Amino acid sequence: MQSPLQIAFRRMGHSDAIEAKIRQRAQELHKFHDQIVSCRVVIEPAHKHKHKGNLYQVRIDATVPGKEIVVTREPDEHHAHEDIYVSIRDAFKAMSRQLQDYTDIQRGNVKTHDTPPHGKVTQLIAEDDYGIITTLDGRDIYFHRNSIVNADFNDLKLTDEVRFAEEKGENGPRASSVYLID
Repeated sequence: MQSPLQIAFRRMGHSDAIEAKIRQRAQELHKFHDQIVSCRVVIEPAHKHKHKGNLYQVRIDATVPGKEIVVTREPDEHHAHEDIYVSIRDAFKAMSRQLQDYTDIQRGNVKTHDTPPHGKVTQLIAEDDYGIITTLDGRDIYFHRNSIVNADFNDLKLTDEVRFAEEKGENGPRASSVYLID
């Protein structure tokens, strides 16, 4: 880490063992983002609950170039969070995931889901069982009546919007798996 780690204990006494665990976990964060500018960890017992043990809340603020990432693990009656080390582990796991996600976004390693091509029905030739879809970029795509998935060919109207999978056909592009968009 480029700057010192800040650790705060609220409404509880300082513990060298807990501080050592936090320092160890914070040092591991550089695996997920190598330019962490600052990191502040606050630990405090949650408000009194009706059961015996205290539940612990852990908040981590990490600053990296261009973003501040904050993770708060509030116990919400999770009895596992009666163990302060479990609370610390869970908070640092969440921070690791967020840092990894941010790093992936910066590197462009984010999955994108291609939108299937879509267009409007511009011709219907019922006697020959086919039609033409015109895409947004002006291309004409042939489709057969058997390609319609969620509607009946006879119920299609001109200007109906559809999405489809495009394939190469013998005479040019053709649409398969044509879905009528409601």
